[in-house]
Amino acid sequence: MALLEYKCPNCGGAVSFDANAQQLVCPYCNTTIDVATARQADAGLAQDQRSEAIDWQYAGTGYSAEEQQQLRAYLCSSCGGEIIADATLGATACPFCDNPVVMSSQFAGTVRPDWVIPFKIDKKAAVEALKQHYLGKRLLPKVFSDENHLDEVKGVYVPFWLFDTDLAGHYEFHATSTRHWSDSSYDYVETSTFQAMREGNMEFRGVPADGSSRMDDTLMEAIEPYDYSGLVAFQTAYLAGYLANKFDVEPAAMLPRVDQRLAKSLTESVSDTLRKYDSFSLVSERGGVTNRVVHYGLLPVWLLNTSWNGQRYVFAMNGQTGKMVGDLPLDVAAFWRWVILLFVLVAGVVAGAFLGWGMVG
Repeated sequence: MALLEYKCPNCGGAVSFDANAQQLVCPYCNTTIDVATARQADAGLAQDQRSEAIDWQYAGTGYSAEEQQQLRAYLCSSCGGEIIADATLGATACPFCDNPVVMSSQFAGTVRPDWVIPFKIDKKAAVEALKQHYLGKRLLPKVFSDENHLDEVKGVYVPFWLFDTDLAGHYEFHATSTRHWSDSSYDYVETSTFQAMREGNMEFRGVPADGSSRMDDTLMEAIEPYDYSGLVAFQTAYLAGYLANKFDVEPAAMLPRVDQRLAKSLTESVSDTLRKYDSFSLVSERGGVTNRVVHYGLLPVWLLNTSWNGQRYVFAMNGQTGKMVGDLPLDVAAFWRWVILLFVLVAGVVAGAFLGWGMVG
């Protein structure tokens, strides 16, 4: 399997992509290399379908046929160590010498990404952002930020399918308008009902859907949006120093989720035209998709794993914008204090209103 490692032209050390400098930087002599000059390394990408035969006697049990389909073996060009990876891994660090390496064959041929958004936020900033994420959370246990253990911080280029889609919809709503008035004897309420018909169409560009089965779809959607003005043509140089995965979910499998998101957006936009009514409900809808085009891109994500009180907490951060999401533990005692306080406040307001009404009567 083909393995690509970027070397410093001055000292020969392995270089990696620096999110702050937006260049390849050597950690040993601080030499910087413009990404554009590394473009020639991508020119020879092609599918490597060579098979390797074991020419020595092995007494143990080999990998099953199913396991072999999910594993890849690479040799580190720096130390010669063998790197065993699953079939989707596209970039990592050598476990023996820690040099960043890119599995170039994973991005060859028809599976080569069209676009990549380079990391704009480095590891140090990601860790600091997590600490800031804890601040101001009233129901977070006070000791969590001090006692939780940061187990792992990974910068990952996640494979995404980017959908361009035109969507048209036809909608029928049941709507009502209510009018109130009074005279000296009675209070009147008049409710009018309407059949409201609407049509609408929207153009969606670059709707992201992660193509990795290992990533939580809800988590990946939560760190949106990405600024697509940062999209650049794919080069493997951007992957140096980060993890990267090849897609293992085909775009066709993502269509139901993507179409559901698009339909929801169009329905919400059409519903905004019914604000003149006091209430409305959707009776029926029908629509169609046209001009669907899909692109393949790699988008930057920081994954931060922490542990506390025997529980594991996963946080994700948009590696371009810094948006952070993730579950936090709940201080149960603080939660119930807030519930009781809220109950007392509401009860006080109700009692005050009742007494005021009684005095008026």
